[in-house]
Amino acid sequence: MSSSIPNLSPTVFQQHILAWFDRCGRKDLPWQQNKTPYRVWISETMLQQTQVATVIPYFQAFTERFPDVEALGEASVDDVLLLWSGLGYYSRARNLHKAAQRIARMPSFPDTLEELLQLPGIGRSTAGAILSLAFHKSHPILDGNVKRVLCRFEGVAGWPGQAAVDKQLWALSSHYTPVDRVADYTQAMMDLGATVCTRNRPNCAACPLASDCAARLAQRISAYPEAKPRKVKPVKESVFLILSNGENRILLEKRPPAGIWGGLWSLPEFDSVDSALNWCSEKKIGMVCRQLMPKRRHTFSHYHLDYQPLVVRTDALLDDTVGEADRSVWHKAEQIEGLGLAAPVKLLLQQAIQFN
Repeated sequence: MSSSIPNLSPTVFQQHILAWFDRCGRKDLPWQQNKTPYRVWISETMLQQTQVATVIPYFQAFTERFPDVEALGEASVDDVLLLWSGLGYYSRARNLHKAAQRIARMPSFPDTLEELLQLPGIGRSTAGAILSLAFHKSHPILDGNVKRVLCRFEGVAGWPGQAAVDKQLWALSSHYTPVDRVADYTQAMMDLGATVCTRNRPNCAACPLASDCAARLAQRISAYPEAKPRKVKPVKESVFLILSNGENRILLEKRPPAGIWGGLWSLPEFDSVDSALNWCSEKKIGMVCRQLMPKRRHTFSHYHLDYQPLVVRTDALLDDTVGEADRSVWHKAEQIEGLGLAAPVKLLLQQAIQFN
């Protein structure tokens, strides 16, 4: 059903989209108030693979703590990760911090595609959103919502992520993006995908493009965009050691800056309960008591992590050396809330503290 000839002229397409936006578009989101390139950039980064309702409280807390690019660049990465804790995809936060340090040294916030693409964490779609929403420059975007709208409207075969499909979608997005009112148009396309042309149960009766939508006319709305063939995710198993000492402090380790939960505080991790207990013995940790908590699962984009918490209480004191001094620290239980922790680790620690 896909064709190289777009269904509508850009002018008519834009008229439909902008008329709908004037009636129904979202105009009171936090990042739409006191709009600056910085606030647009933060919001667009947070919105990657994350729903608006989830992002709003994080955005408000983040911009209150870091109101501008200078404040973000001057902050420690630990402070940044703390405000990101629970939002997931933590490389976004680390890249924001790195990029802010670069931007703070520039004469002004970068306003060209070339400059933005050189910054960590900014791809073509995010750059296009910043340029159109903050600077009113005509650049296409292609986030998940826009991909879904264009796939259905044009009947694009295949699934997003395939090189040929993405090339076609970028061409369509460029074809339809206007010069005038580009900020409203960009917001409208994102809103349309998020609120009307949704993944499940789209509200075609409310869609300004319904009368020309290839997927609707063919009565195959659910077929577009095609789902990427699923691969069976591998399962990794691990044991998390929750080690508390005689001063009611818990041993936490700083994870390496790259990789899963990079730069966050976490628990010592082992491949088995025996390995964890052997490590305790090697460190001459006197175990007053120990208890296995039920296994649980956390799913990442590429694999499942099945982990079992092992709670160990020792009579060791604060000055006892355990683990690597440069990345292992005894933290007071009441300090946990103030640390950058992945959501499942934070929940586990809260439960373990109650358990103790």
